[in-house]
Amino acid sequence: MSGIIGKKIGMTSVFDEGGTNVPVTVVEAEPNVVTQVKSEGGKDGYDAVQLGVGEAETKRTSKALLGHFDKAGTGPKKVVREFRDFNDDLEEPVELGEEIRVDDLFVKGELVDVVGTSKGKGFQGVVKRHDFAGVGMQTHGQSDVERAPGAIGGASDPARVFPGIQMGGRMGGERTKTQNLEVVRIIEASDLILIKGSVPGPKEGYVEIHRK
Repeated sequence: MSGIIGKKIGMTSVFDEGGTNVPVTVVEAEPNVVTQVKSEGGKDGYDAVQLGVGEAETKRTSKALLGHFDKAGTGPKKVVREFRDFNDDLEEPVELGEEIRVDDLFVKGELVDVVGTSKGKGFQGVVKRHDFAGVGMQTHGQSDVERAPGAIGGASDPARVFPGIQMGGRMGGERTKTQNLEVVRIIEASDLILIKGSVPGPKEGYVEIHRK
């Protein structure tokens, strides 16, 4: 499905027609450039459109990528993402080098999916990472193990710890999708889209907004 790349600005709230205060996430979706068009009948073997956004430094871009962007008639882009079956729900297919704006794809009131990289939390224990309750009470001298995971081993059979058991470890920093979020408002002059609720990632992080 079609979509666009945007930068998460932050959260605020707006009033709808009924006077209800609605919390929204502001995403700046500056014009996306079509940097590649793939087709099922071509060498790629599937239908997709690659979009690029944000200006990257030429000296920090490889010659191969510079040539890739030159074919689209644009400069090097900071973020490049691919959208499968982009043209399926469009009246006219997009072309190489074309600019896609937020108001070309989205309208107020429709539902979208937002994909981004969640905030990194570093190394976390089982209470925060997996919502464990911890060992619990501070009785019998257990004042230092309230957030401990508890026992993880079995008996002499199986005599090992099974892979995948929930334990402490690195949390966040993963590709995450939040589904069925409502488009509250589109501000064409500033290339902004206001989405109801929260979306993955930190401020200034790039996200993908997918049509349903």
